[in-house]
Amino acid sequence: MSNGKYNWLSWLFYFIVFELVMYFGLSYVLSGMGMSDQVQPENTIVPNWVKAVTFILLYILGLLIVVMLVSNMMPSKYRGQLMRWVYLALLGMLLMLFLLFN
Repeated sequence: MSNGKYNWLSWLFYFIVFELVMYFGLSYVLSGMGMSDQVQPENTIVPNWVKAVTFILLYILGLLIVVMLVSNMMPSKYRGQLMRWVYLALLGMLLMLFLLFN
């Protein structure tokens, strides 16, 4: 951990891998839920609402598990930096939720 710039890039790589695994994993798990064509006269928002809420809950569950694992493995003086990645992940969740329905 001597060079902070390369350490930040390695954490960015792990973050991107985490986001990709979560997006593709959850989109595979939730692929049978919801309706693909929203422009129908008899359509209702409920199936896609259930898909969105399930995605959010499973994403937050996965994020909490990863934060607990990473927090236990890193030294205590670096734990404060972990919250930046958590907030960035929550913003990424909104983007993934938008991509999930398009």
